[in-house]
Amino acid sequence: MFNPLSGLGDLQKLQQQAQKMQAALQQEQVVVEKNGVKVTLRGDQVIESIEVDGIVENRIAEAVNEAVKKTQELAARKLIEISSQQGK
Repeated sequence: MFNPLSGLGDLQKLQQQAQKMQAALQQEQVVVEKNGVKVTLRGDQVIESIEVDGIVENRIAEAVNEAVKKTQELAARKLIEISSQQGK
């Protein structure tokens, strides 16, 4: 007999792995300096800081982080929308 809930264990395992990966990426940093601009970015793609000619410009970092978050929310909504349409 087919058990439709049998995949939940695998789903939980994948979710736990994703959470571990997210936590690990938050601990990593990438720093890029180019043309007087220095960007410090966490491994999970969150901008920690932006410096322009030695001046910290975290207003720019905050705006970019907010824009990225909005695109992630948009992508999640589209994924849900597409998934619900395929089920019909």
